[in-house]
Amino acid sequence: MSQLIKSSSAMSAATMLSRVLGLGREVAYTWFMGTTWVADAFNLAFAVPNLFRRLLGEGALTAAFIPVFKAKEKTEGEASMWQAANAVISGLVVAATIIVALGILGVSAALATGWTTSGETLLMLGLLRTLMPYLLLVCLAAIFMGMLNARGHFFVPTLGASMLNIVMIASVGLSHWVGKHYGLREDQQIYGLAIGVVIAGIAQAVFQLPLLRKEGFHYRWTTPWRDETVRRVVAQMIPGSIGVAAFQINVLMTNGLAFFVDNGVLTSFTVAVRLMELPQGVFGISMATILLPALSGLAAEKKYPEFRSTLGQGLNWLVFINLLASVLLVALAEPMIRLIFERGKFDAASTLASASALTFLAPGLVAFSVVNVLARAFYALGDIKTPMWISIFCLATNLIITLAVIWKFKQAGMGFANTLTALMNVSLLFYALRKKLKTLDLAELKRHLATLLGAAAASGAVAWYSFQWWSKTIGHASFATKLGEVFVPMTLASALYFGLSIAFKTGHTDDLLSMVKSRLNRKKA
Repeated sequence: MSQLIKSSSAMSAATMLSRVLGLGREVAYTWFMGTTWVADAFNLAFAVPNLFRRLLGEGALTAAFIPVFKAKEKTEGEASMWQAANAVISGLVVAATIIVALGILGVSAALATGWTTSGETLLMLGLLRTLMPYLLLVCLAAIFMGMLNARGHFFVPTLGASMLNIVMIASVGLSHWVGKHYGLREDQQIYGLAIGVVIAGIAQAVFQLPLLRKEGFHYRWTTPWRDETVRRVVAQMIPGSIGVAAFQINVLMTNGLAFFVDNGVLTSFTVAVRLMELPQGVFGISMATILLPALSGLAAEKKYPEFRSTLGQGLNWLVFINLLASVLLVALAEPMIRLIFERGKFDAASTLASASALTFLAPGLVAFSVVNVLARAFYALGDIKTPMWISIFCLATNLIITLAVIWKFKQAGMGFANTLTALMNVSLLFYALRKKLKTLDLAELKRHLATLLGAAAASGAVAWYSFQWWSKTIGHASFATKLGEVFVPMTLASALYFGLSIAFKTGHTDDLLSMVKSRLNRKKA
């Protein structure tokens, strides 16, 4: 039985809860705003501090800090480890506070000069100024998460994101009530959501502190200016912010472009991204987060055969799970979005627009997830330049493709550009990692890849044709028929995928069944 699957199960459960709540948050947002210009302004403003959540919480900071943190623990003991953590936190607070202050001052100056009279732009800037403190809070939450991950805790830090989403969902209801009670316009009510984001950031950071204290952490100011650990983390983190999170940077830059193309393009694409993040986060991000400390420890001890084996095992499982998720998202994009989002101000036209984006974005799901894992493999090996240069190249390519297609194909063109860029990114990372390690232990993946691709294609066809039959025969007039329109095709397609996996003896289903039986036996005992 794969030890990685056992280790990731608890975290995947917490991630599933977080992603479901994140999807619930997006449903609440679209119910409240629809795909209007107000929604576009909020999404673009939120994308700026949210980028730091993606980079830091799921990327560069933890990728740079965890190897150093683990090395301190192994070579110098816990006292040195906690001192290094205090130095990094102190430096982080100072740097993030400066960025927040400069951001607020810059936006305030832009608003004071009156350089634009566009209502959309003015609202976006006002929301951005309100949201800027979230950047500092999410930085703290990210470093706390990294420390707990390095100490072997994955469930509680991942659960912290659930607290974030709960507060943000509550802010929608409160903003709607206040707006109706006091007769506020929609562009005034939207500030309640921005304030809710900041409060949610506080909740996520504070939620992790009790477990950190139990582990032995007590924060003390430690001058970061000349600290050797801080220098090492910063040296790796700056290029790593590009190396690990090229997709997130692409999303931010293309979002800025979409904001000026047409009303609703940005929000439609955002809905597609949120829906795709559910499977990506549940298994892709979970696997990448667990692999980083494991690979870092093996690299520090120069156990390269075990390093290759662990990486190959993680990639094998990642492809198996996310291939199915990818074809289901493509085949069932329209009914999924209709079931989850079509209510309030999110109408049938919004569903079709978002579905077009998801159809072209979802084929890149496996590539998006694998990029996260491969980038962490480079970080564990102490290589920060290779993923940085690859990401710069892919980022430039993405912008060129997006500029070529967005004016005609809008959100669908954005999805296509991101998928093509992700495939290019993962190909270059594989090539570079093979050169660095001389060889990769991917025999298991190669042996079953053709079978898995065939099974995924067959499952996708079953999902598509059964959805078409349901839509024409039964329709989707009620919630029950909308539910069946998604879950009947999904069940048939999933049963075929796992059935073919069993028939062709890929081994994945055997491991999953063994894990379930083992847990049932433990409960009985």
